[in-house]
Amino acid sequence: MAKPSPTPTHQSKVAKVRQLRQISDLLDNAIRVPGTSLGVGLDPVLGLIPGGGDVLGGLISVYIVFSAATMGLPKETLTRMATNIVFDSLAGIVPVFGDLFDVAWKANSKNMDLLENHLESPQVSKKADSWFIFLLLGGLILFVIAIATLGFFIISFLVKIIQFIISG
Repeated sequence: MAKPSPTPTHQSKVAKVRQLRQISDLLDNAIRVPGTSLGVGLDPVLGLIPGGGDVLGGLISVYIVFSAATMGLPKETLTRMATNIVFDSLAGIVPVFGDLFDVAWKANSKNMDLLENHLESPQVSKKADSWFIFLLLGGLILFVIAIATLGFFIISFLVKIIQFIISG
């Protein structure tokens, strides 16, 4: 007996998940460190760009959560995904340490694992309502921008301190 062909909705979800995994891998695991299983992506590199790099990386992370929301994930899973981004963003305000944290934390990979686990799970769950998604994503965007701005000011302050010390 032949297997029924997947529905277009299923096929589009599979394609979207594949695209999101590629974005996640680019951000978190683009280059393998030779001789190890450790991957380094663009996210820590973007974090080296004061202010703007953290915003760009954070907004791409928010896009992954937005896409997960459009696939019907429940509030609990979306909240866990948002929490991963919050930790990543908070650590990112500390120069150098934040970028090293990015290499280890891999918020986007964690979020893709949450998305894929939910889609593979046979249990039915209630998808998040539109207001929750709007508030969650809006709050995340504002948080990412605020944290990146704070990081920029911290770096500016450190540069001024170094200049003051050097000028004696």
